[in-house]
Amino acid sequence: MTTRRSTPDVTSLLRTTDRTLVMGVVNVTPDSFSDGGEWFEQEAAVAHGLEVLAAGADVVDVGGESTRPGAERPSVEEELRRVLPVVTALVAQGAVVSIDTMRAEVARAAVHAGAALVNDVSGGLADPGMVPFVAMERLPFVAMHWRGHSTEMQSRAVYTDVVADVVRELAERRDALLAAGVDEDSLVLDPGLGFAKHAEHNWALMAALPELHALGHPILLGASRKTFLGRLGRDEGAAPRPAAERDVETTATSVMAAMAGLWCVRVHDVASTVRALAVVQAALDHAPDEPTDTAWEDPDR
Repeated sequence: MTTRRSTPDVTSLLRTTDRTLVMGVVNVTPDSFSDGGEWFEQEAAVAHGLEVLAAGADVVDVGGESTRPGAERPSVEEELRRVLPVVTALVAQGAVVSIDTMRAEVARAAVHAGAALVNDVSGGLADPGMVPFVAMERLPFVAMHWRGHSTEMQSRAVYTDVVADVVRELAERRDALLAAGVDEDSLVLDPGLGFAKHAEHNWALMAALPELHALGHPILLGASRKTFLGRLGRDEGAAPRPAAERDVETTATSVMAAMAGLWCVRVHDVASTVRALAVVQAALDHAPDEPTDTAWEDPDR
C-alpha cells in the first residue's frame, strides 16, 4: 500500500447528491489551450490554486500534461517536476486535490503527496499500471470517454449516434474497471467533451446530459472554455473567440449540468460558476416536493 499524507475525507464529496460540485482547474503546463502557460511556474501555479480554492472550488484539479488536440506529451520526469510541489502546497492548505494524469507513476507520487482523487482522461487505458494502482489503493477515480492521445484523437471522432456510442463505450469501460477491482462507490465517469469529438458531437451530448445517469455513477462534465463554445455567434470560417473569453458560455454549460443533476463540473473560472450554481440551487431548494401537472393559465382566458 502507498503511504499517503493526511488528506481531507473525500467520501462525502463522492456521495454529494443535493448540489453540483465545482472542480477548479490548475494547469501546470506551458501549452494549455486555456491559459497558454500562465500558471506554468511553480509559485504562480500554487498561487492560482489557492485562488481557485478561495473562490469556492470543492476540488482543485492539478495537471502537468496538456491534452489539447495535437499536444505532445512531456516526459514522466517533467510531469512529476511540474505537479508534485503544487499538489504538496495545496494539500498543506487544506485543499481536496485531484491529480489530472494518465500515468500511474505520477498518480502514485501525487497520492503520496496528498492528492485524494485520480482524474485520468484515458480512463486507465493509457498506462497499464493505472488501474491496478487505483484498485489496490481503493482510490476515487474519474474515468473519461477516450479514444486515443491528443495527437490522434480527432481522427477518431466518428460516431453512428454519438450519445448512444459514448454511453455504450463508457459502460464498457465502467464494467472493465469494476472487474479489475476499482471500488464501485469511488468511480466517476466523464463523457469527454472535446476528446475525439467535433462540435456537433459535443452539442449532442450537452443536449442529452440526463441520459448519462443511466451509467449509474456520478458524472463529471468538463466543457470549460472548449473550442465549440468559442465558435458560438461567430461567422462560419471565423476563428473562435480566445479561450479566456469563453467563461460566460462555460457558466451556461455548468447551469445545464446542475439542472440535469450531474455530480460535478470542471471549470477554469470558479467564481462565476459557484455564483451561477448558487442560483440554480436556490431555485431547486424552493421547488415543490412533488411535480405538479398544473399548467400556467392565462388569467384573461
